[in-house]
Amino acid sequence: MQQASGAGASPSHPLPSYLQADHLGPWGNYLKQVDRVTPYLGNLSRWVETLKRPKRILIVDVPIELDNGTIDHFEGYRVQHNLSRGPGKGGVRFHQDVTLSEVMALSAWMSVKTAAVNVPYGGAKGGIRVDPKTLSRAELERMTRRYTSEIGLIIGPSKDIPAPDVNTNEQIMAWMMDTYSMNTGEAATGVVTGKPVDLGGSLGRREATGRGVFTVGLEAAHHTGLKIEGARVAVQGFGNVGGTAAKLFCEVGARLVAVQDHTGTIVHEGGLDAVALLAHVASTGGVAGFPGAEKLADEDFWGVPCEILIPAALESQITAENAPKIHAKLVIEGANGPTTPEADDILHDSGVLVLPDVIANAGGVTVSYFEWVQDFSSFFWTEDEINARLVRIMKEAFAGVWQTAQEHKVSLRTATFIIACTRMLHAREMRGLYP
Repeated sequence: MQQASGAGASPSHPLPSYLQADHLGPWGNYLKQVDRVTPYLGNLSRWVETLKRPKRILIVDVPIELDNGTIDHFEGYRVQHNLSRGPGKGGVRFHQDVTLSEVMALSAWMSVKTAAVNVPYGGAKGGIRVDPKTLSRAELERMTRRYTSEIGLIIGPSKDIPAPDVNTNEQIMAWMMDTYSMNTGEAATGVVTGKPVDLGGSLGRREATGRGVFTVGLEAAHHTGLKIEGARVAVQGFGNVGGTAAKLFCEVGARLVAVQDHTGTIVHEGGLDAVALLAHVASTGGVAGFPGAEKLADEDFWGVPCEILIPAALESQITAENAPKIHAKLVIEGANGPTTPEADDILHDSGVLVLPDVIANAGGVTVSYFEWVQDFSSFFWTEDEINARLVRIMKEAFAGVWQTAQEHKVSLRTATFIIACTRMLHAREMRGLYP
């Protein structure tokens, strides 16, 4: 299929007027992924254009009064990509580089992710274009509450359920839940997930995404004969996802040899203490300056010798330029969309097995589903029960993806899209078009 330069859209699928073919960004990467899976959808391919157009896009102005008395305005988004299988589900990120293309792509990947692990959600995503580090706590609260009010007409426990993402956390979710509850006149705990446990949050939610990365990593290692004990691990991003995954891999004998975040890159061939590094990051804000580690140039991170590489930061980090430097046996995508399609092909040709984000980091949305169910029933499970159910779902989902990849001789990413898109489009076909 002929593709527009850097876009992933073909001439037979004209773009909406609010996008430009030469600046599609992450949405262009998603469109390329859909084009790759289309030949495997059979009769359902007649519905595939549904996946290339978000169901609903809301762009909002978020004005707040700053502490100095001035008024500032921020650009906010909430995108609902596909709701055929259930209410929207997806995080909210606060970042200065948030764009509509990014939020659209993230919402679409959430559609794929929820369908891949077969939880009854559609995909959604939200964001505000802001550097939260420039705001005081009071300003951050005012911005969160105003944003929640602005998107309140399309979110709700049975409509669209936000969750934490980049630069958002349990406190942000608590403010969102409270704001929505005040506007509706009832305590609506199920409107967001990733809340504090005291407000209806779930045990195990904070570590869920990292635990999912670890779980599918173990499964892939088993299928490929990679010995985890002694395996070298490199991680980009050391927050809830990367830090948790690193800690769990170290607990079963792997060795953390390199970590990169926004403060720099550190290495230690003998192995970094993941627990001590997590404490260091919590107290200093980054990995830089960790005792006993050597500093490495950021551009050299991708060439660090390792068996397992976990990109757990932002999207489009592994590109055609740095992919040839990577010699890991497994790349486990903790972040959303960290690998461009061009880099995907390079890694495949180099014999690197990529565990795609749409299955590898689905642990977060899976436990968010558990939290939502617990909120509706007002009956809460133990952390052991939650972790056991998470591991079972992740293993079953990975087994299906692995089998599909073997049957069609495709990458794990395309296999995941085959399963997920088939489920979404089958639901669309059964529901039909209204009117």
